[in-house]
Amino acid sequence: MAPLVVQIGAGIQIPPNASRVLQALGILPKTAAVANNVKSLQMRRYKDGKLLVDRPIRYPTPWLVIHRADYHQVLMDAARDLGVEIRLDAKVHHVDFETGQAHLEKGEVIESDVIIGADGLWSSTRGAMLGHQSEPFETGDLAYRATFSRDQLQDLDDPRITALLQVEGVTLWMGPEKHCVFYPVQNGKQLNMVLLRPDNLATGVRTEQGDIGEMRKTFEDWDPVLSKIISCVPSVLKWKLMHHDELKQWVKGSVALLGDACHPTLPYQAQGAAMAVEDGAIIGQLLTQLNAFLSTQQLTPADRAARVNDVLKLYESAQKERTTTNVRGAINNRHFYHLPDGTEQKERDEMLARHTWTNESSKYLWCDTAYNHQLLLSDVLENARKAFESWKRDQGPGSNTARL
Repeated sequence: MAPLVVQIGAGIQIPPNASRVLQALGILPKTAAVANNVKSLQMRRYKDGKLLVDRPIRYPTPWLVIHRADYHQVLMDAARDLGVEIRLDAKVHHVDFETGQAHLEKGEVIESDVIIGADGLWSSTRGAMLGHQSEPFETGDLAYRATFSRDQLQDLDDPRITALLQVEGVTLWMGPEKHCVFYPVQNGKQLNMVLLRPDNLATGVRTEQGDIGEMRKTFEDWDPVLSKIISCVPSVLKWKLMHHDELKQWVKGSVALLGDACHPTLPYQAQGAAMAVEDGAIIGQLLTQLNAFLSTQQLTPADRAARVNDVLKLYESAQKERTTTNVRGAINNRHFYHLPDGTEQKERDEMLARHTWTNESSKYLWCDTAYNHQLLLSDVLENARKAFESWKRDQGPGSNTARL
């Protein structure tokens, strides 16, 4: 773990399925106070900035955009308010799946009823669970990420840029092999921009400071307004997009993986962090329910450990199909965003122009009503609660198995 908590990163999206979890945890108001509310998702043509579609956002909980540092702060404050001890400079060297022990690099051994490997795409816990090295692979794409001030854009005194600054939402330019995402953060004081393009970083290089000239040249034949906005970017991080095959097994003994450690996704659907938030909330809820259940039971340590494993597998069962669907959706969006000039791109744009956002199906999942309802409206905590109650009913006299 890092020796210090520092403010890093740029913007991040909190779609309705994630804000629903934040609401259940009681921290949505504090999150919304330092975020921007998304009222629409605008898609524009890369060449001239023509508005292709203005998709309204109407869900029971909001779609938010926020600076990662602000999001981290809200989550850390909530954890500390609950009495969570956050230990820094405590890197785990080895996890013992049999004993439930975490061995730190500095020699300390920590014992726990449950260990969660929330260590991301480059997870060492995943490799230990699989029994072999498990590294991500390159996707062929990279991203430039940058933030800059609202004042910088206002100083350009361009009517189209002024109009873009009034958009309460996310703007995305789509083009061959590339796209650009643009939205406000920090209550509109800052703007976040992510530019996606084919990867040209050296093999094995994950990030490096980006070349501003190269970035501008990459998008020089795009919408002139976008080029003006890019001209304001003071510095940029160049970030290689990596991926990893989703695992068949997320749980071993009292150890479970979470988020990118077990179901990484391409960043083309704003769901990577959202799914991790769902994972964490589901695990927390299930373990809370299990703790209450175990307090009424007289069990041996081995039986208690078996119940913990059962409930962690409930988490795996609850999320596995959902995260697999999300990964496929992100891959589908990559194709949807990056269509080359030609017949399919023209048909896509014409379809978007007549889309009503009511009850339509589409081969492009970004536009498919049923898919979006499943993704954004599912009550994952309620589903997990019901799964636990079903499991608990199977724990009656004479039953030593869990129905998973």
